[in-house]
Amino acid sequence: MAEKRDYYEVLGVSKTATDDELKRAYRQLAKKYHPDMNPGDKEAEAKFKEINEAYGVLSDPQKRSQYDQFGHDAFDPSKGGVGFNASDFDFSDILSSIFGGGFGGFGGFGGGGSSRRNGPRRGDDVMQSVLVSFEEAAFGCKREVNYPCIVKCDECGGTGAEKGTSAETCPTCHGTGQVTTTQRTPFGMMQSSHACDKCRGTGKVIKNPCKNCRGTGYIRITRKIEVTVPAGIDNGQRIALRGEGDAGRNGGPSGDLIITVGVRDHQTFERDGYDIYCEVPITFAEAALGANIKVPTLEGTVDYDIPEGTQTGTTFTLSRRGIQYVNNAGRKGDLHFTVVIEVPKNLTPQQKKLLADFADSCGENNYAKRKKFRRLFEKDK
Repeated sequence: MAEKRDYYEVLGVSKTATDDELKRAYRQLAKKYHPDMNPGDKEAEAKFKEINEAYGVLSDPQKRSQYDQFGHDAFDPSKGGVGFNASDFDFSDILSSIFGGGFGGFGGFGGGGSSRRNGPRRGDDVMQSVLVSFEEAAFGCKREVNYPCIVKCDECGGTGAEKGTSAETCPTCHGTGQVTTTQRTPFGMMQSSHACDKCRGTGKVIKNPCKNCRGTGYIRITRKIEVTVPAGIDNGQRIALRGEGDAGRNGGPSGDLIITVGVRDHQTFERDGYDIYCEVPITFAEAALGANIKVPTLEGTVDYDIPEGTQTGTTFTLSRRGIQYVNNAGRKGDLHFTVVIEVPKNLTPQQKKLLADFADSCGENNYAKRKKFRRLFEKDK
């Protein structure tokens, strides 16, 4: 499968393009590649679909933000994306302004026809965020999330009509949702269609609207749901709960609830992928003589033997003491700890004398790096 082109490149705009610039670029390209202007041209047909997909994403602030952050992966279900459905977008207003009326019947694009308005439509995704501690991200946890979403009205069952009544077929468009006209254009006689003003393209009119939803068939509520945050999740990663977003229309599926996870910093550890890092202070005597020290981990302290003559800044590794891989409890990262020699302060006169005697007894023979440095310095002189 050919790799998708960058949406901004498809429309020929910069990543900082305004809504007006996006719309202007789309108008020009839609007019150039519309199938009705290029009958039988498969290449034009493919380009028309491509620019519609690009504009459908970039003209939606939420989807544009997702695309800017994750690229095409944001809409690739195999990579954790939320999927792209061309029928989620209505291009009728723009195409009507180009051609004097919408062009229907092409691949779900162009006219906002009755097949799009009256057919099943997927509900919108709902974005939410949760904040967890470092340990909760490492071991997993549960969070209660409250979020607003659109659901079918429980009073009318989603019909929009008052109880005991029902919607009626629109007398203007006879249920098609479209009004078709024929007009003369510079390109000859063109048949165009646009959404019926009487029923707003639904093909139905409601004489007695439901008071609870005001005839829309849908209401906004606050839903509460318990979310399982998987062990190993990292800051900025997302959890997709399928079908928990806004309700679909005309029998279409509901959208998803997309939860972005934020992870608080830890006072001891830093994370890189599934590995964690920390510093462990040791004394000069422990570094010089070697010692058994206590090393912190996410599951408590462990004993570790550092060798004699350990230098400050030396890093040691504890295998499988890092973060569990998401959805793979049998695999873990490592813990890397760096020892830092802490120089003692507030020495007593006796301690200072002992330390000075020790230094004199060592001379240069016990400090290989210092000895080499001094030789280089004296050579430069």
